[in-house]
Amino acid sequence: MIRKNIPNFITAANLVSGCIGIYFALQSNFIYVAYFVALAAVFDFLDGMVARLLKAHSEIGKQLDSLADMVTFGVLPAFVMFQYLQNNGMGNWSFIAFFIAVCSAFRLAKFNIDTRQTDQFLGLPTPANALFISFLIFMEGNPSLDFVFETTSLVIITFIFSILLVIELPMIALKFKNLKWKGNAFRFLTIIFSIIFLIIFKFSAIPLVILFYIFLSAIQYFSLRGN
Repeated sequence: MIRKNIPNFITAANLVSGCIGIYFALQSNFIYVAYFVALAAVFDFLDGMVARLLKAHSEIGKQLDSLADMVTFGVLPAFVMFQYLQNNGMGNWSFIAFFIAVCSAFRLAKFNIDTRQTDQFLGLPTPANALFISFLIFMEGNPSLDFVFETTSLVIITFIFSILLVIELPMIALKFKNLKWKGNAFRFLTIIFSIIFLIIFKFSAIPLVILFYIFLSAIQYFSLRGN
């Protein structure tokens, strides 16, 4: 019984991380938000892996995973953007940030019933969206990137990334059936360049990694479509 619920305990840790992240978001403590989103992403990766290793898949685990992801990778980034807009003096217009939560809900609901997403994603995964938004804080203080925190930029980010969550653009999934270059080229490129970015730019690389991931996914889609 305990063995079957180990993946669910890990999923619950994801949920708790998201709740704590929301607490820090409401205090505009965005550094800690980023840490807890990253921690939640680790738990989100581990719960599925552990479920496969222990052969402990269950319907309740599937539903719990989506609910946890909705809080951590849907509601939390919406609150982060809400606080950014509030801090910029947007007042009630800041509520547009919750468009992120709405699109995240549609993204997660669709994933649960869509059988086409076994070796690729359709639309930006919610963890990628949450990581992008929460790690923007590490770009603060860089004069060349100050424009990112201007109100117009934040509103554009809100709508573009919300739309990316729900459009049916195939996105790279790091699911390897084998380790051959053929058939996995874009997966390997995603990993290689992500490591390079992280070594050079450290935490501020996370938004760049997500942008590169979207860019590579688009290239893969159009290259395969051309064939």
